[in-house]
Amino acid sequence: KYPEAIASAQRYTTLHPGTKDAALAHHIIASANFDEIRDPSRDQTATRKALAELKTIVQRYPDSPYGRQAVNRIRLAEDALAASEMSIGRYYQQRNNQVGAINRYKVVVTEYQTTPHVEEALYRLAETNMVLGIVPEAQTAAAILGHNYPNSEWYGRAFALLKSGGVSPQ
Repeated sequence: KYPEAIASAQRYTTLHPGTKDAALAHHIIASANFDEIRDPSRDQTATRKALAELKTIVQRYPDSPYGRQAVNRIRLAEDALAASEMSIGRYYQQRNNQVGAINRYKVVVTEYQTTPHVEEALYRLAETNMVLGIVPEAQTAAAILGHNYPNSEWYGRAFALLKSGGVSPQ
C-alpha cells in the first residue's frame, strides 16, 4: 500500500514539519518510492521522487538514523537514472538520431558524475560527435575520458576512433 503510506507521511510532514518524527515520515516516503524503482528501460518517475526525498533526508536530517541509508540509496537511484539515460541515448543512436543521443549522454556526464556510466557516456559523446562531423567536441570528450579514466576500455575505443578519423584527443 505504497500510495497510502506516501499520502499519510506527506500529510504528517505538512502538519508537523519540525517534529522529531518528521525524519521518519520522509524516510517512509523515500522508501515507498525507492521500492517502486524498476528496470532502467521503464518509467523512472518513482526513482526521481525517491531521489528528491532521499536528498531531503540527507539535507534536513543528516544525523538521523535514516541519513546513512539515504546516502547509499541516493547512489543507487542516481545509478538507475544514469542507466535509463544511457539506454535512451543508445536507442536514439541506433536510430541515427545523434543529437537526441548526445543530449542524453550529456545528462549522464553532467548530472550523474559519480556513476560508472560516465565512462561509456563520454565515449558515446565522442562517437556521436564524430558521426556528425563535430570533431572538436569529439576530441574534448575523448580527452576528458582519457584524463579521468586513462586505463579504461572506453578510452581505448575513443582513442582508436579518433585515430581512424585522423585526429587525437585534445
